[in-house]
Amino acid sequence: MQVFYATQFVLPLPAGHRFPMEKYRLLRDALAADPAYRLRQAEPVSDGELALVHTPAYIEAVQHGRLTPAQQREIGFPWSEAMVERARRSVGATVQAARVALFGGEGVAANVAGGTHHAYADRGGGFCVFNDVAVAARLMQAEWARAAAGRHVALRVAIIDLDVHQGNGTAHIFRADPTVFTLSLHGARNFPFRKERSDLDVELPDGCGDAEYLEALQQALQTLQQRFEPDLALYLAGADPHEGDRLGRLALTDRGMQARDQLVFDWLWQRRVPVAMVMAGGYGRDIATTVRVQRQTFAQALQHWQRWQGQRPPAVQPP
Repeated sequence: MQVFYATQFVLPLPAGHRFPMEKYRLLRDALAADPAYRLRQAEPVSDGELALVHTPAYIEAVQHGRLTPAQQREIGFPWSEAMVERARRSVGATVQAARVALFGGEGVAANVAGGTHHAYADRGGGFCVFNDVAVAARLMQAEWARAAAGRHVALRVAIIDLDVHQGNGTAHIFRADPTVFTLSLHGARNFPFRKERSDLDVELPDGCGDAEYLEALQQALQTLQQRFEPDLALYLAGADPHEGDRLGRLALTDRGMQARDQLVFDWLWQRRVPVAMVMAGGYGRDIATTVRVQRQTFAQALQHWQRWQGQRPPAVQPP
């Protein structure tokens, strides 16, 4: 299973910063120890690829360090060249995973980071500079259209966002777009406190446990099935619904998180929908908890990938 990373780019964060940057390296190292995962260094996306989603003015401000202090506070990171390079490559990792899953016949691939769903077209927020899943969706649609040789066949993308925080930037970017379905299961009282409208929002109460969460997810996937038929899925497999997360406010156990991932992968497999998985949020009270939960998610993704390889599907071509 191919896994893309940009962990060599580390942000120079001030002492005491609450963002757990180290989790990406720890996860990558854990995966590298298992030969079932084929790790690939991510390439950065270009300005033109970012511009499929983001405004030129915002891209330029990020690239050249022209973000205002207020914009940097909203993102949560001070500007640095490393921030720019990491943001570009994190988007690139999701793009490469989506391309491998969709066009390469792999069925599933992953980014050890990504899930930067709080970034809007013209601004960042919540530790998100550029919106990787939005750019990946738009770029895959463009590549699909080129492969379709002029036929008007739009690639339909489902964004299944199971980070504990609503994907407000993603929802805003794809509002009223019938080719992209945005599904978000999130804490009702958690960040962002001003929500956007996804195609399907499922708000969960503080303390929500395994049974309630899994029932809500099952119903959400049934609704998605009734309303949309995807050609590609982008799965934000946040670790922050876990009971050990200091920012999540939900109470899923290890077993509940495993069941969550299995529900999603089974739903996709039944429909033979290729998927690119990204890690999104995870803020365990100790970083080892987050990495353990993420490794469990990767184990589920690997089993899903093995099902695809057992079938030996051909590379996908536009109809």
